[in-house]
Amino acid sequence: MKLPAADITVLLIYLVGVVGFGCWFVRRSRDTEGFMVAGRSLPGWALGLSMFGSYISSISFLANPGKSYGSNWNPFVFSLATPIAAAVAVKWFVPFYRRTGEVSAYEHLEHRFGGWARTYAVVCFLLTQMARMGTVVYLLALAVAPLVGWDVKIVILVAGTLMTTYTVLGGIRAVVWTGVLQSLVLVAGPLVCVAALLLKTPGGLLQILDVGWAEHKFSLGSLGPSLTQPTFWVVLVYGLVINLGNFGIDQSYVQRYITARNDREAAKSVWLAALLYVPTAAVFFFIGTSLFAFYGARPELLGSVTQPDQVFPHFIATQLPMGLAGLVVAAIFAASMDSNLNSMATLTLCDIYKRYIRPGAGEREAMRVLHVSTLLWGLLGTGVALAMIRAESALDVWWEMAGIFSGGMLGLFLLGLISRRANSPAALTGVTVGILLIVWMSLSPHWDWLPEPLRSPLHSFMTIVVGTLSILLVGLAVSRLTSRA
Repeated sequence: MKLPAADITVLLIYLVGVVGFGCWFVRRSRDTEGFMVAGRSLPGWALGLSMFGSYISSISFLANPGKSYGSNWNPFVFSLATPIAAAVAVKWFVPFYRRTGEVSAYEHLEHRFGGWARTYAVVCFLLTQMARMGTVVYLLALAVAPLVGWDVKIVILVAGTLMTTYTVLGGIRAVVWTGVLQSLVLVAGPLVCVAALLLKTPGGLLQILDVGWAEHKFSLGSLGPSLTQPTFWVVLVYGLVINLGNFGIDQSYVQRYITARNDREAAKSVWLAALLYVPTAAVFFFIGTSLFAFYGARPELLGSVTQPDQVFPHFIATQLPMGLAGLVVAAIFAASMDSNLNSMATLTLCDIYKRYIRPGAGEREAMRVLHVSTLLWGLLGTGVALAMIRAESALDVWWEMAGIFSGGMLGLFLLGLISRRANSPAALTGVTVGILLIVWMSLSPHWDWLPEPLRSPLHSFMTIVVGTLSILLVGLAVSRLTSRA
């Protein structure tokens, strides 16, 4: 299953090129303004492509074809919520952050609810992104290691080192412009796979469509009212909340809004990212359906592969022409090497170091903090990926915790945005109730000691939806009660 030397050479050339390209921006990232916001001068199309690259990770690149191969297109509904969230972002989120002009997405929470709210959001973001980096790099290594013949640990260390290197040296400019390059590669890779599948499948496109239709592979899920199953509506609402969180409270997106040269370019970046993501997601799901039709006609080519997530990497290694397989593996790396380390370093400087340690830190000291914290978060994220090798169950735990953190952040942000009367006690009460509810919904299904009627009956996708709404509604209710008292 190992790729030939020519494909590995293509991959190595790509990796060296990306890192070299990112490091080229070191000369323009020697002060804090350049390192964090690129002088607020970047074009919207570049920011949009880099945000689009943030949406596509090794999880979507590898898992989505596996989902449509093993089941149907139900998870694709998640992407349909992206344009809705983009419209909300362009109407309210982007103007809000552009108006404040603050580099940190969470500084306004201190003005609104107090220092605890800002620190809470920062800690949540940092832990969530550390989890994300570890998960993405770990899944990348699992898929790529057999293809290139490297040990999983080596792949993790290579990916972690490359991401950290160009981010430390090039700052936000490196993140954005390497994101542009990587977006082009991660689009080219799947399109190569689609072309190969159309040519290799007996009967071509018509056969794929016939098989997919007959086996209900194109189903988007039930339209029923159930909240215990991943119906069309459950996935759509879940996608809306997650995408609102991405556009509204994710520092890596907000920081890109600030780097745009003007408001129009910032809005353009959001629309470009959203409108590119939907058809690209459809391509990934189509690959899974095409793989089902291809191997259904030629089952002997599957060999010993039995797991849906293993089928796509197997196809890449065994069916693509020499050289093109290396391009597709490079696309998998491209989907996994979007770096949020610059955003994490920015928060470390603005919301932790300058807020609590050295408010009057000079330019040289601030740059040292940015460089050191970028390196530190890169090491920690790589360490999380390495830890997942021994404890695969940690994957689910990390994502459950990430849901807890992001749910609380979005609810708090919406409370401050919607209600002018909401005060600190109301916000704290809402967050406390919401987090407890999210923890119960996340963990109670796994508690065997808890009686069945006391466990959450809702599908796991509803956890962040219910948690976010509870924070918002409880906060609104408490603020109304306290204002009348």
